[in-house]
Amino acid sequence: MKQIGSLIIKTKRRAHRQSLGSGRCRLTFALLPRSFQIVKWRPLAILLVGLAMLGATQAPAWSAGVADLIWLESNSTAGNSILTFKNDGSGSPTFLGSTSAGGIGVFDATFALGPFDSDQNLIVNPDGTLLFAVNSGSNSIAVFRITSNGLQAVEGSPFPSGGSDPVSLGLNHNILTVVNKDQDPAQNGNLVQPNYTTFQVSPNGELTPVDNSTVSVAYGSSPSQALIAAERPVVFGADFLGGLLQSFRIAEDGRLQQNPPQALPDFVFAGLTGGHLPLGMRTHPSQQILYVDITPISQIAVYTYDEKGVLSFVRTVPDSGTAPCWAVVNHAGTRLYATNTGDNSIAVYDLKDPLNPVQIQHFVMASTTGAVFSTVIDQTDQFIYVSSEQGSSTATPAANAFHTLKVNSDGTLSEPFSPTVLPIDGSVPVRAQGITVIGAR
Repeated sequence: MKQIGSLIIKTKRRAHRQSLGSGRCRLTFALLPRSFQIVKWRPLAILLVGLAMLGATQAPAWSAGVADLIWLESNSTAGNSILTFKNDGSGSPTFLGSTSAGGIGVFDATFALGPFDSDQNLIVNPDGTLLFAVNSGSNSIAVFRITSNGLQAVEGSPFPSGGSDPVSLGLNHNILTVVNKDQDPAQNGNLVQPNYTTFQVSPNGELTPVDNSTVSVAYGSSPSQALIAAERPVVFGADFLGGLLQSFRIAEDGRLQQNPPQALPDFVFAGLTGGHLPLGMRTHPSQQILYVDITPISQIAVYTYDEKGVLSFVRTVPDSGTAPCWAVVNHAGTRLYATNTGDNSIAVYDLKDPLNPVQIQHFVMASTTGAVFSTVIDQTDQFIYVSSEQGSSTATPAANAFHTLKVNSDGTLSEPFSPTVLPIDGSVPVRAQGITVIGAR
C-alpha cells in the first residue's frame, strides 16, 4: 500500500466523551451525516489528515472543502483492513485507500445470531488523532495515529484484547473499554468467558491493560457493545443472547465497577412473540437517558440512569420497521434514529420529550442485498452513514457496502446517492463490519 497526499481539515469538537463506530444483528425480522466541515475543533486548531490511496502513484485531487472522512473494516479472515472514504457532499463517497490492521476478522457461514451482532468495531478519539479497531479473529486491538502521511500504526500495535473475539470499543478520556464476545467460530476449540475489560491509552496511543479491570459474563451471552455515556464515566453493555443490560462505572484508576445487570421487564413482552434480546444502545447527549433496541418485538426501550450508571426503566415506544438493531442520537439531542435490519430501514423519532420519543418517519434505504447494521451521524448532524453487511449465503458481493443518508432540515432522511460498495478481495468469504467518522455519535 502506498500512502500519499495530505489534507488540511478543521473541525469542531463537541463536549461528548463518546466515540463510535459502529455493529449488527441478524434476525429474520433489525451512517450518517457530514462531519469534517470547516469549523473549529478547538479554537483555531488545525488537524492534518493524510490518508492512503491503494495502488496509486499520484496524490488524488482532494477538495479543500472535504466534509467527511469515513472508515470501515473489511473484517476479512485473510487479513483485516481499514477502508477509508471521503464524502465532500457533492456526490457518492470516494475510496481513498486501505490500511492493514495487523490481524484477521471473523466469518460464520451459518449467519447465526451472535457472532456478527456488534457495534463500535472501530472508533476515533474525540481529538481525531487516533483510530482504534478490533481484529476479532486474532484477539487484538489495532491503534493508528491519523497523520499527514495517512494512518500509521502506533508502536506495539496491534495489542492483545484481553479476551477472545473483541467486537466493540468505547473511549472515556484515556480509558478504552473492550468487549470480548467469544463467538468466533474459528476459535470454538479454545472458548473462554466473554468479558468487558479496560486499557489505559497513552498520549501516543499505546494500550496498557488496567489491573483487575476484567468483568466476565456468562458463556454464550454474546455481549455486543461498549457504549460510553455522553457526560458520565459510565459504560453500558448489552448481553444480546443473555438478555441482560450491563452498566459499569469507570473508576479513577480505570477499573470497571459493575452494577447489578438488569433484564428487560417481562411485561413489555406480554402477548408478543419474541425473546428478551436487547441490542443497539445510545445515550442522549445532554440528559441521563439511555435508548435500547429490543430487536425481536420491534420496540425501543427508554431508561434513565444515575451517576453510577444504575438504570431505571421508563417505557417502550413502537418502531414501525422490523428488527431494530442499532441506534444513534444526533448531537443536538433532537432526533433518535433506529436502524432496522429486518426491513432495511431507519425509524426517525422526534425527541421533543426525550423520555417519550415520537416516530416521524419510516425511511427505507436502497437495496444492497445485504443487511444494514452499524450507524453513525457526523459532526454537523447533516449526514448519516449506515454499514451494510453480507447477511446471508445468497447475498451478492454488493452486500458489503454503506449508505450515505442526507439529514433534512426537519431531521428526516433521504438517500441522494447510491450505496457505496466496499472494494474487498473476494478470495475468501467476507462480512464487513463497523463504520465511524470523526465526531461520530
